This record gives sequence, C-alpha cells and structure tokens, in this order.
Amino acid sequence: MDNQSFNFRLMRLKKFISKAEFSFPRYSAAFWYHPVSFCSVPHNSVPPTTQLLKGKQPGSQTPVKKDKRQSSSRFSLSNNRELQKLPAFKDVPPAEQEKLFIQKLRQCCVLFDFVSDPLSDLKWKEVKRAALSEMVEYITHNRNVITEPIYPEVVHMFAVNMFRTLPPSSNPTGAEFDPEEDEPTLEAAWPHLQLVYEFFLRFLESPDFQPNIAKKYIDQKFVMQLLELFDSEDPRERDFLKTTLHRIYGKFLGLRAYIRKQINNIFYRFIYETEHHNGIAELLEILGSIINGFALPLKEEHKIFLLKVLLPLHKVKSLSVYHPQLAYCVVQFLEKDSTLTEPTVMALLKYWPKTHSPKEVMFLNELEEILDVIEPSEFVKVMEPLFRQLAKCVSSPHFQVAERALYYWNNEYIMSLISDNAAKILPIMFPALYRNSKTHWNKTIHGLIYNALKLFMEMNQKLFDDCTQQFRAEKIKEKAKWKEREEAWLKIENLAKSNPQVSKYFVTCQLQNTVYSQCWMSLLIPL
Repeated sequence: MDNQSFNFRLMRLKKFISKAEFSFPRYSAAFWYHPVSFCSVPHNSVPPTTQLLKGKQPGSQTPVKKDKRQSSSRFSLSNNRELQKLPAFKDVPPAEQEKLFIQKLRQCCVLFDFVSDPLSDLKWKEVKRAALSEMVEYITHNRNVITEPIYPEVVHMFAVNMFRTLPPSSNPTGAEFDPEEDEPTLEAAWPHLQLVYEFFLRFLESPDFQPNIAKKYIDQKFVMQLLELFDSEDPRERDFLKTTLHRIYGKFLGLRAYIRKQINNIFYRFIYETEHHNGIAELLEILGSIINGFALPLKEEHKIFLLKVLLPLHKVKSLSVYHPQLAYCVVQFLEKDSTLTEPTVMALLKYWPKTHSPKEVMFLNELEEILDVIEPSEFVKVMEPLFRQLAKCVSSPHFQVAERALYYWNNEYIMSLISDNAAKILPIMFPALYRNSKTHWNKTIHGLIYNALKLFMEMNQKLFDDCTQQFRAEKIKEKAKWKEREEAWLKIENLAKSNPQVSKYFVTCQLQNTVYSQCWMSLLIPL
C-alpha cells in the first residue's frame, strides 16, 4: 500500500469515527487496555494462581531466597554504657548474694545499640549478656533467692529492656504473610532480649515466686505494655510473650478478666480497623488454653466472646495466618456448650468466602472439625443450610474445594448423621452430585462423586430412585421453560421487524457496525 492510499484511508477512518462518536459509548483508556474491567465481575474477584496453588508451577523459576531482614526497636540508649564486671555469685558469701543480685539486675538496665553501630560497646555488651546468663542459672538452681526486695528490681529490669516502641511494620498494608515465601523481620537486639525473657520466665516459674508480693508491680499497666509487644514481627519474641502472658494469667487471678478484655480490644481493632497485627495466632493460642479451663455452665461473657469476637475473625483476609488456632478455639467452645453450635455454623455460612478458594478450603476443614463434635439434635437445626453450601462446594470449578467437600463422605460420624437425615439431605445434594458427575473437568472429582452417590444409593435405594426421577422431571421442566422463553423472544423479534421505525433502527446499527469493521480491515490488509 503506497503512502497516498494509506493517508486517504486514514482520513476516511477519522471522518467515520468523528461521526460515530454520537452513536457509540465512549470508554476510558482503561477499557481498551483492560477489557475485563468492562465485565460485571471485578477483574480482581478471582484470586491469582500463586494464591491458589502455592506449589512450584512447571517451568517456573526457583525463587531467590531473601536475606533475613533485621530491624531494631526504638530503644532509649543509656548514656553511660561502660559496665563493670561484677563477681560471680559463687565467689561471694551467701549473705552478700542478695546485694550482688540487685547490682546485676540494675547493671542489666543499661541499653545498647545493635543497629546503627552493631560493633560498638562489644565488651560491655558481653558483660551484660554474661550477667543475664548467670542470673538465669542462679534463680533456676537455687532456692530462697527471690526475696521481697528482688521483685521491684526484676520487674523494673524487664520493663526497661522490653517495653519500647516497635519498629515500623515492614508490611504496613497488612497483606497476608506467607511463611513459605516471606522471611520474618528479626529483632537486632535479640541476644540480650532473649536472655531477659528467659530470666523473667524462670522468675515467674520459680517455686519461691509469691504472686501476693509481685501483684504490686505486675499490674494492669504492665499487662497492657506486654500485650502491645505482641505486634512484634520477630516470631521468637512472640513465642516468649505467649508463654510469659500465659504464666501471668495463671498466677494472677485478679488480672484474668482484664487480660481477656484487652485481648478482645486487640481483636476488635484488628477486625474492624487495621486488619493487620502480627500476634493474632499467638493470642488465639493463649485463648485456646484459657477456654479449655472455663467452668461450666459458660458465663454469658464467654458466649458473647465467641459470637462477637472469634467468629468475625473469619472474615479477615489474612485468615490463613491464624486459622488453625481460631478453629481450635471455636471447637473448644462447642465441646463445652453444644447449644452454641447453631449460631456458630450460621455465622460460618454468613462469612463463607465467595471468590477465595484457599480460604474456602479452610472453612471446609473447620466445618468438618465442628461436625466431628456436633450433637445429633444440633445437627438437625443446621443441616439444610449447611448442605446447601456443601452442594455449592461440590459444584465448584476449583477442584480442591470440590475435593475437600467430597471428603466428608469418608467421615464415618458425618455419614451416620447423613444416614439418619437422608430424606432431607439427599434431595439437596443429589442435583449437584449428579450434574457434576458428568460435567466436572477433573477426573478425581468424578471418582469421589461416584463414591458419594454409591453411598447414598446403599443408604436408601427407594429415596435415591425418587431423587433420580425428580431430577429428570425438573430437567424436562427446565427445557420446556427454555423453549417457551425462546418462542416469546422470537415473537418479540418478529413484532419489532414488522414496525418500520424499529426496522430502520436495526438497519442503521448493522450498517454502522459493518462500516466500522471495513474501515479497520482496509487499514490492516494491504491492497
């Protein structure tokens, strides 16, 4: 095609487009580059493959392992950091050991820089590390060394070293943390912090520890500051915090209600405001053991905690980080009070994920754990909405969702519940099972569906035959309705064609589409 011919055709195209602007809707540039955005379903409603299948894909490159990230909390560094090495406990008389103990505790209140200049004060850092290590051994292997003057010194030393401003989150948007892909951010000052945690735990666990004396110093303010540290990104610190808080909960009866209340507040903030907190799994683990010790009958406060705090945790996008601990807490409640089963199952169905298949698999896992402990009388209350959801899962194009739902038919207790209520459950499940036995793309799903249908058939042959006949009758009705609908549209189309005004409109639209297509083709195809 020569330049003159090309320019002539381009001019014709521009002229046509200028006239067509009034006939065709105008779309933004985003529409032309992202056609999926014009669909009724948002383009981000389907989770990416990397979220669905975390295993390595064929032909994919091996990910480069990231370096371990380190950060440091914002410590207020001590001005005088030159420490004097004190004598060992074994080198002083027993009468002077308490005084030496207090000196070592005060010496360990000196804070050092581990980030901006990690090689500074190495000698004094080692003095502090050695003192902490020696004190751990001292209170572990000696009795009657935790005297009354020691309590305020220990709590003060712990507070000075631990209660600090945490570094900014390396993941401020609150995206899901993947333990397989992401390296945690480690605390640079951990060589000292670890020993402080170990010492404080040995202090709490010592046979000489007296809560009546310690409660003057380990109070609500102390607990509040301790709970704030659960947002640390270092998993080693969160593990120590979990054990420390559990020991405090066990020894200080007066702080128990306060601890539960403050944990509730952390969860409320996480669910309804930030959706980002690093310590949710650890807090739920603590609550799992607390719930296990609840006396029966359950207090109203505890029931509200399940319904208003634990169950809404299912709707947070980062559920996978803490789901095993959450499911354990929920099941613990249902084992203690079966009357909570119905509101729990209905809440799970309410929060059931619509487009996130891995999260749906988690819900199916938890639901099976609930069904393992459900009472038959409670099962009857929830079976219809429950199996309607399972029918949707069996029909899921994501094979892991369908597979996980069909594994329910391998559970003997669930099968006994289904058998006792087959008259209600089979009519709900049969259409989904029968349809997907022929249409599902995955062969493994076909085998599992045939197994489920076989079990239903063996359970009640007559009911199975009735469901088969009913399904076929409904298919015939659907075909008849479809035929009626087609005939109705054909009548409307014929009426429209007989109207000259409507006919003119259709001809104009068809002509515009034809000319538009021809103009583009004339540019793309040379003469």
